[in-house]
Amino acid sequence: MTPQQYVQDRAARSGSSFYYAFMFLPPARRAAITAFYAFCREVDDVVDEAGEPQVAAAKLAWWRHEVDEAYAGRASHPAMQALLPLAGQFGIEAAHLQAIIDGCRIDLEQSRFADYPALQHYCHLVAGVVGEVAADIFGRTEAATVSYAHRLGLAMQLTNIIRDVGDDARRGRIYLPTAELQRFDVQAAELLLRQAPWGYSERFTALMRFQTERARRTYDEALALLPAADRQAQKPGLMMANIYRTLLGEIERQGFRVLHQRTSLTPLRKLWIATRTHLRGA
Repeated sequence: MTPQQYVQDRAARSGSSFYYAFMFLPPARRAAITAFYAFCREVDDVVDEAGEPQVAAAKLAWWRHEVDEAYAGRASHPAMQALLPLAGQFGIEAAHLQAIIDGCRIDLEQSRFADYPALQHYCHLVAGVVGEVAADIFGRTEAATVSYAHRLGLAMQLTNIIRDVGDDARRGRIYLPTAELQRFDVQAAELLLRQAPWGYSERFTALMRFQTERARRTYDEALALLPAADRQAQKPGLMMANIYRTLLGEIERQGFRVLHQRTSLTPLRKLWIATRTHLRGA
């Protein structure tokens, strides 16, 4: 299997909303975003799939070394072998990849976030930087597009956090800020139980509605930052935004039943949203 086949298979198997946006890109940009996405999946899965924190820490250290080696011309992992030939063309720097690894390292070192600023810092590393790299791959002419990309990455990560409250609790993690749990009188133990009647309550619903409204505001803020000159090139990001905003609406429609189930959209629905965005341009 070639490195290119490896990253293509990695992206296709993930079932991610990102995959549907990639389909509309020209070949070189599609190859770059697919390889970059494969790298992100590799390091993220280190944390999600490792049973022992020490093992996961060692694997992240290996990836940190692999990034340095790859940029020195000695890539050994197929994801890096596929990415490096395109990195210079699309402005993908080692610092970008190391920042994403730093974000994954946070997942190993803490399972709670005291307040929203602390959560924002984490989201900047695991999503904002990803958005910046993606925006460069899609193509941009304006510096303001970087701010848009970081804000959109934050909005999408907030959506992930809302969707994955139950999955994260199963791993002993709570990404909802502790200060906000206290504000809505929701106990961490209620989330960790992941079942009725303890988890679902009017207090929990109010907390999740607050999270959802903030995520929606963040999408609006991101779109307001996107320069008109780059809107056409950034359509793949707009596709992902529309898919994620639809997911957010579905979670709300189902009454925020996120403790015991993981809400998702069907592949056909994702493809339809992506195609509609591609045709309409927004």
